[in-house]
Amino acid sequence: MADTYTPPVSGTGVKATIQRIGGHLAGMIMPNIGAFIAWGLITALFIPTGWLPNETLAKMVDPIIKMLLPILIAYTGGRMVHGQRGAVVGAVAVMGVVVGTDSPMFLGAMIIGPLAALILKYVDKFTEERTKAGFEMLVDNFTAGIVGGAMAVVGMFGIGPVVQTVTTAAGQAVEWLIVNNLLPIASVLIEPAKVLFLNNAINHGVLSPLGVAEAAETGKSILFMLESNPGPGLGLLLAYLLFGPRALRPSTPAAMIIHFFGGIHEIYFPYVLMKPRLILAVIAGGAAGVFTFMITGAGLVATPSPGSIFAYLAVTPRGGWLSSSLGILVATGVSFAVAAILLGFGRGEKAEPAEPAGPAESAESVEPVTKEA
Repeated sequence: MADTYTPPVSGTGVKATIQRIGGHLAGMIMPNIGAFIAWGLITALFIPTGWLPNETLAKMVDPIIKMLLPILIAYTGGRMVHGQRGAVVGAVAVMGVVVGTDSPMFLGAMIIGPLAALILKYVDKFTEERTKAGFEMLVDNFTAGIVGGAMAVVGMFGIGPVVQTVTTAAGQAVEWLIVNNLLPIASVLIEPAKVLFLNNAINHGVLSPLGVAEAAETGKSILFMLESNPGPGLGLLLAYLLFGPRALRPSTPAAMIIHFFGGIHEIYFPYVLMKPRLILAVIAGGAAGVFTFMITGAGLVATPSPGSIFAYLAVTPRGGWLSSSLGILVATGVSFAVAAILLGFGRGEKAEPAEPAGPAESAESVEPVTKEA
């Protein structure tokens, strides 16, 4: 399924391996983009800081991001490995990860879904030749149930805590950079963490609490702008629109609208996972944006939630719109330039070849070559 969204990768080197892993990760996300958009629309409209605040409808936000989306990701990942049986086992297994932690477990879902399906695949190979006729359905159902239940336990006590530890470590590293006044370098950690769907943990777990404390003293804080800047993602999507794989270009305009105006940054993460080298583009864009915020004295009074341009402007203090907009613009330009270079300005993206003609059509199209006198 990953190959549907990413170009085929040839070779056996480290670069090819990373591209294959990125392609599979993207393959788990891209089929579920509609669910991400639905969650983004509900979030943008009905949360307390949204366009149409509604306490009742806003109750859907947390269950969707913490349960539905991880289950869909794990289901898709399991299906990629072992068809429908792998999909079901992946969905069951991810429940252990979801229930065992409080933060959205997208990364955990991308690990446990394919892993549970792979284990079931080997179990099926073992039992296939040893199952007597008439007992196939019984054996298949019980093996799927046993593997799914066992992996759910492993997810709760093994994979979930490990992913949570990684998330905590990333947050602590970002906090250390902030304390030591190395804000632009923080993008080296923040942007890769975002692409691995740790953005909410970094933003709400580390940056927001520190930003609230700073804003209480000074009236604004640049910390609210480190992770939420929509510029790097917008620049990346613009580069994809102009220079990316031709099969993906039609999907980028909608992604840009959801990302920039809706504030749902998760929409561009799969585009980075497809071509992992593009992480350099969003890192460069993020660092350039932070540096611009620093030299212009930018800051926000609260976390822009969701991270759209409208939310940015809504929490910008009076007189600070120019510096905020400039940081977003610079981040967009730098990210676009670096991504365009890494994509080779589209030189490697050729138009799809025309379908080969049938035998009869080919025979009719061939005309005898005559030599002019």
